[in-house]
Amino acid sequence: MNQGKVSESPESRFSVLLVGAARLPGVRIDRETYLKKALARHCSADQLRIAIEETPAAAGIPVDLLDRAANDSIRYESAKVSALSAAAGVPGAIALPATLPADLAQYVGHMLRISQKLAYLYSWPELFSEGGDDVDDATMNVLTLFFGVMFGVSSANGAVGKVAAQISEQVAKKLPQKALTQGVVYPIVKKIAGYLGVEMTKQSFAKSVSKAIPIVGAAVSGGLTFATYLPMAKRLKKHLAGLELARPAHGFVVGEVVEDEGVSVPRQEEGQDQGVAPVKRAGPVAALIRRGRNP
Repeated sequence: MNQGKVSESPESRFSVLLVGAARLPGVRIDRETYLKKALARHCSADQLRIAIEETPAAAGIPVDLLDRAANDSIRYESAKVSALSAAAGVPGAIALPATLPADLAQYVGHMLRISQKLAYLYSWPELFSEGGDDVDDATMNVLTLFFGVMFGVSSANGAVGKVAAQISEQVAKKLPQKALTQGVVYPIVKKIAGYLGVEMTKQSFAKSVSKAIPIVGAAVSGGLTFATYLPMAKRLKKHLAGLELARPAHGFVVGEVVEDEGVSVPRQEEGQDQGVAPVKRAGPVAALIRRGRNP
């Protein structure tokens, strides 16, 4: 009896919905392919290479340029999810048992798509591991936090900031597993998941009403989807863009001597590997300095 109640909890319903959407074809975004396409016309070839190998912040790409690429992606995903939702509203009430779950799944799938795109633009590490359909706990939890930001949950903003700070401090290329599954962030994730489960149920009901009338329901459903999806995507974009992790100063020091509160970073010798190396600094902000280029 208790087990049945747990399985039907809002938190559980949201988790099942999130995992199911993450397994849909086309939902997972390949980071390298996306960054190449999104940034090619906004930065130099050298910056693009470093953005892919490290992060856009490490490449010294200004946030305003990242914002342009983010806006392009938001417009694209908003138009796509709205068109699909409108198509699901064409048959009317008679097809609701089939179209409603499919529409909800594709809606969540497009939330996942824009979450990944914005995360990669603003210097978050790869969210999904290569190969397989499994979604690890850290990825599930950070995506739950992103969804919380999109829905305007204030506690999600703070939690995302904590995770971003840890990624920045450790110059991490992977999500901090412990922070997301055992630390102070984890209880926040659980509460947000429960809240999102309730909110998704409300949205599902609203969409069922909008789809009730054949043909007319298509326009109403598509409009409702656009009216909810667009501001949520913009809310996540604004929050991720405002984090220290996204700023060009949060990068790597390559081949220069930098003085900061009495701490020197040795100059790289000729012939040494010119790759990007993380350096821990004593100052409050790590400067991004690259030889021969003004970021």
